[in-house]
Amino acid sequence: MVDNGEPSNTSKNPRREEAVEYTIKEQERLLPIANVGRIMKEILPPNAKISKEAKETLQECVTEFISFVTGEASDKCKKERRKTLNGDDICWALATLGFDNYVLPMRRYLSKYREMEGEKLSSYNLGNSSHFQDRKS
Repeated sequence: MVDNGEPSNTSKNPRREEAVEYTIKEQERLLPIANVGRIMKEILPPNAKISKEAKETLQECVTEFISFVTGEASDKCKKERRKTLNGDDICWALATLGFDNYVLPMRRYLSKYREMEGEKLSSYNLGNSSHFQDRKS
């Protein structure tokens, strides 16, 4: 084989590998584009089409929004010396950042979520306590 100074097809291309690695890391950071597209389609009329560019732009925006709100909530937790960020922290961050219109719907969602989780826990505990009593007898 003659070495003419050009990379052969069999050798690895470091630039290409870096680009692939960057793309993978970028995709791990973003919400899945299929999910973003699905949410967008729910809002639009059935015959509407969405360009790839529109999906990718919104994908970047929602990721940035989540990071922005989470960062603010995280700062609050750090000041209060707490390690666990909760739904109330997110609502507080939304209000602090000027997204007041989202706070009430989020509080409603959070209340329903907690109610459902409480019901799940209660039914789980009831099931386990009867199982425990059966074994005791």
